[in-house]
Amino acid sequence: MSDTEVSALEEPTVRVRAPFMAGLALANLGIMVAFFAPLQNLLPRMSENIAGAGGKEAALAVVTGVGVIGSVIGNPLAGALSDRTTSRFGRRRPWMLGGSLLGFVGLLLLPNMTSIATLTIAWLCVQFAVNAAYAGLTATIPDQVPVDQRGIASGLVGLAQAFGPVLGVGLVSFVVMSLTGGSYLTAVLFVLCVLPFLFILKDPPLPKSEQPPFELGKFVRSFWVSPRQHPDFGWAWLARFLVSLSIAMATLYLLFFLTDHLMFDSETAGQRQTVLLALYAGGTMITSVIGGYVSDRMGKRKIFVIIASVIIAVAGFVLAFVPEGQGGWGMTMLAALILGIGYGWYLAVDQALITQVLPTAGDRAKDLGVINIANSMPQVLAPVLAAVLVTSLGGYTSLYIAVAIITLVGAVAVVPIKSVP
Repeated sequence: MSDTEVSALEEPTVRVRAPFMAGLALANLGIMVAFFAPLQNLLPRMSENIAGAGGKEAALAVVTGVGVIGSVIGNPLAGALSDRTTSRFGRRRPWMLGGSLLGFVGLLLLPNMTSIATLTIAWLCVQFAVNAAYAGLTATIPDQVPVDQRGIASGLVGLAQAFGPVLGVGLVSFVVMSLTGGSYLTAVLFVLCVLPFLFILKDPPLPKSEQPPFELGKFVRSFWVSPRQHPDFGWAWLARFLVSLSIAMATLYLLFFLTDHLMFDSETAGQRQTVLLALYAGGTMITSVIGGYVSDRMGKRKIFVIIASVIIAVAGFVLAFVPEGQGGWGMTMLAALILGIGYGWYLAVDQALITQVLPTAGDRAKDLGVINIANSMPQVLAPVLAAVLVTSLGGYTSLYIAVAIITLVGAVAVVPIKSVP
């Protein structure tokens, strides 16, 4: 067996260079544009065009709610199949290419849908396709990047993940504002960002001798990663789930917080929301790279994940005690910046930590897909929990205190991890 064949499942030790890092960040940027330009701009407008002003909220809830299935199922499924792929082009490259091309087609089709049912199906297909590409892309970090570079690699990914939504939403909001043009631009930008990495990536093929026999029952059961057998992975999953839930709850009701708590009119609230998102994204972009670099240099992960989680909790407590009325605007801006600083640091270091607790080399993409469920499920749960807290259990003060407490519990969940310092 050649060295190339063996390297597909080996722990990487050769340091990756700048082109790999740049391509990785650019590909993640494209993925985020493909997700968030539709989610935050195109789909709401399409839903209103189809369902009318009176039914747009319910229509969008159906479209995005069903679309989450594409992430929850598509990412780990594509990851598991990627782990078993024996193509001469490698394990990850075929899924990144196929997912990108199918996602490109799906994005082109979105503005042509004339009913909520067809729009839902189209968005579900886009989610499956983009998540297939994302599953292969995410696995390249544990596949290719040595442990002592994973903080900076994850930091660059965090930077792209923070800037991607801003870029995507900005382009379809201010540059190409038609639904058709915006969808086409999103599709083109998506593939142009992902494809260069396919030429940079050295993706060694998996030897057929290393591919286990396919048994459907065993394959299905493999998506359950026992926390008893792999406790570090279980704790890392729980921590990611809790912090993702708190972030989703913190950002979901920002617009309503501005209108109902700070008493801004709707137009002003929309403008102020943009300011808050810019502060949040700015904080995230600054600390994601710095946090990853410092973590690599010190060889520590857990302490930085805990510190980042505490910073996020501080932002929650600040928001909880913002006084009513427009006089609370200054505290709100401060909280948004603190939230971004904490989350940027968290994204970089926690992702690096997760790559170090994956149970087996042969299931890296599948296990990262399971981790992705911890990112996706909060998008479904957060609206329900936030609505109950705001309407029945004390309003925005209760909501943001809950955000802080959930985040602190997430920080505590990292402590029992033993295999990573």
